[in-house]
Amino acid sequence: MIKNKSDAGIPKGFLFSVAEAAIKKPGRKDIALIYSESEANIAGAFTTNKVKAAPVRLDIEKISSGKGQAILVNSGNANACTGMKGMQDAVETAELVSKNLKIEPSLVYVCSTGVIGTPLPMDRIRPVIAELSKNLGKSNLDKVASAIMTTDTFPKIVKKKVKIKNKTGTIVGICKGAGMICPNMATMLCFILTDIAVEEKTLNKALRDSVKKSFNRITIDGDMSTNDTALIMANGMLGNPELNEKSAAYEIFKKTLDKITYELSKLIVKDGEGATKLIEIEVKGAVNEKAAEKAAFEVANSNLVKTAVYGNDANWGRIMAALGYSGIDFFEDKTAIQLGNIRVTERGVGTGKDSEANKYLKNNREVKILINLNSGNASAKVLTCDLTEEYVRVNAEYRT
Repeated sequence: MIKNKSDAGIPKGFLFSVAEAAIKKPGRKDIALIYSESEANIAGAFTTNKVKAAPVRLDIEKISSGKGQAILVNSGNANACTGMKGMQDAVETAELVSKNLKIEPSLVYVCSTGVIGTPLPMDRIRPVIAELSKNLGKSNLDKVASAIMTTDTFPKIVKKKVKIKNKTGTIVGICKGAGMICPNMATMLCFILTDIAVEEKTLNKALRDSVKKSFNRITIDGDMSTNDTALIMANGMLGNPELNEKSAAYEIFKKTLDKITYELSKLIVKDGEGATKLIEIEVKGAVNEKAAEKAAFEVANSNLVKTAVYGNDANWGRIMAALGYSGIDFFEDKTAIQLGNIRVTERGVGTGKDSEANKYLKNNREVKILINLNSGNASAKVLTCDLTEEYVRVNAEYRT
């Protein structure tokens, strides 16, 4: 077995390499290869935007097989809205990887992120694929996480250990995402790797359930991307009996996966373009989960709420207004709102603690807004961030 440059906390049998293809501009590693030494079970979740990038459409075709072994990912160019040429380029890159690694093209998945509407610079990508294949094991997951960044300010990695009987398996996840974050999927690329053997259908269900409670419940700016992709590969090299939903260890595996996707979601929101605060909005006391989720998203997507948090202004009236236009069955005179542990409204009326709540906002980079509708037993959490002048600057200059 080839060893990675850094094996610490990495599942058995996964190798990595990164390279520079000067896709958007020279001077940084911008293309990466993830490879499993054995064929793995794979599952994926993708953007629901009707405009889907070529690599997304290609991966959706392949994922039905439930098998994968390599993922090629580039930053700087989304290969979206690039017509027939875009699909041809996506297919060609997968075939080049398969040729160099001597595996079937069906086992190679491709992902892209970056500027929409520009064809991939294939003249620079083609020679780099051979370099990536040759250098597998000479890089590490941290460098892969850095290579896939666009407007991100830091790489995003979460690692967990899982006890399966007398064996200890590993699950690691990396992602990128800082803007155009809106659920179904949340705008980002995410790759989760494990050496634990998990049955195909079980892996698919586990990923989808985790995505629903994490990446599908974050929002930064309400914009949905064309390239959102989450892939999980389980290569079984731990040597455990393949997990299914009835396995004794499945719940442990699933809870660990849930923790990883939620922690990655928090990292994405913390790194929201121009963000200074992470905001967790919890709505409880709703008639059902759908209503709780809808209400939480209306508050999270309110620019007035987001700018108020940025300005350390406990303007709870903006929260109440967002609940009022959310479309759920809503009763103002039943509703209580808290900022942290400070109750700012009771039965729809202010408690006179706005000054105390202002200090809470000023002194905390992680803010919790708790809303109790007092109409039922269902709840939901949504993550977002504040809205700042820097967000405008970053997005105004994205293509320049």
